[in-house]
Amino acid sequence: MSTHVRAALTGALTGAGIPAQAAAPTESYRILLVEDDAGDALLVEELLADTGLTHSLTWTQTMAGALAELGGQTPDCVLLDLHLPDASGVGAIQTLEAACPHTAVIVLTGLAESRAGVQAVANGAQDYLVKGQVTADLLNRVVRYAVHRKQAERANAELRENRIHAQENTRLERGLLPAPLLHDDRVGAAMRYLPGRQRALLGGDFLDVVQTGGEGTVHAVIGDVSGHGPDEAALGVCLRITWRALVLAGHRGSELLGLLEQVLVAERPRDDMFATCSTVTLDPGERTATVYLAGHHEPLLCADGAARVVRAAHGPALGIVPGGGRWRPTEVPLPDKGALLLYTDGLIEGYRGPGKERLETEGLVELIARAPEQDPDPLLDHLIGTANTLNAGRHADDLAVLHLSWT
Repeated sequence: MSTHVRAALTGALTGAGIPAQAAAPTESYRILLVEDDAGDALLVEELLADTGLTHSLTWTQTMAGALAELGGQTPDCVLLDLHLPDASGVGAIQTLEAACPHTAVIVLTGLAESRAGVQAVANGAQDYLVKGQVTADLLNRVVRYAVHRKQAERANAELRENRIHAQENTRLERGLLPAPLLHDDRVGAAMRYLPGRQRALLGGDFLDVVQTGGEGTVHAVIGDVSGHGPDEAALGVCLRITWRALVLAGHRGSELLGLLEQVLVAERPRDDMFATCSTVTLDPGERTATVYLAGHHEPLLCADGAARVVRAAHGPALGIVPGGGRWRPTEVPLPDKGALLLYTDGLIEGYRGPGKERLETEGLVELIARAPEQDPDPLLDHLIGTANTLNAGRHADDLAVLHLSWT
């Protein structure tokens, strides 16, 4: 661009109220030159001065000197001669790559070494320059493009690594979600699980269903670990798996809750963590259920399109008073056909509209009564969808719901 054109353009930009420097934002480059020939080094220094690039230049004559410089501030770009007293060829590039993997490398080759430059790019360099054929404009463009290309490669590598980690975490979390263990078609279990954390499959809530013995007794649990985050999610998974193992081993009632509390205390990363839970033992033949509450909500008994709270004896949450908890059973007679709805507070602590009133258990009972369908899956979808719509994103928490039905 001629001086007159540049001056006219600068004047036009300034007259339009745009600072001249805004048209060409400057970027500073830290450049390390590794070149054993003092004459070539001086030529590179002069060319860099003519490029107009804002830069700082450090010169060293050996690979050992370059590695010593890299121990301080990492440069944006390394201009590397392929023939050094202590390193040469592809080995020199690999040494630099290992020492500064996030730095762009531009190789300097001789007139008869064009193939060496191509080979250097194939082995990790961002570009190459042939000595004696370098102009200031070419050096300007190559340095800028090499640095930006290296930054793009780094960003792509990080994105690829994050995607791999995300896929692994997703597979792990899906593997830890409960699968009901039922072998009696008289009993059905429908579940919903929504973690409060974004882009997560697991939260601190946990639930599970297991059927044991020839008599077909059904055992269910739902719980909520205090707090939110990966520690709480890990503890929730631990408690669910422990509960299933204890049930299959024959432990029941207050003894089971005591053992579950021991595991919680042993596994929790902080002493202030605790968990609430409800357990239900359902005998489909006798039409009775035994409920234990450890600081958790009572379940709802659903029948004939209506729901009511199952009044049950309360006990302390697990981990509040380790070893001092007392949990009492409550026997609940059941109708010939119906369901028990167990849930965590994420379902009812949201708002029930634009005001400050929370949904609470009473609001949940009303939602069940107004549900267009009482079949398990559409009912749960209706309850969660309506609760989320009423809440309008004002309150976020882990949410778990278990619909345990019998016919």
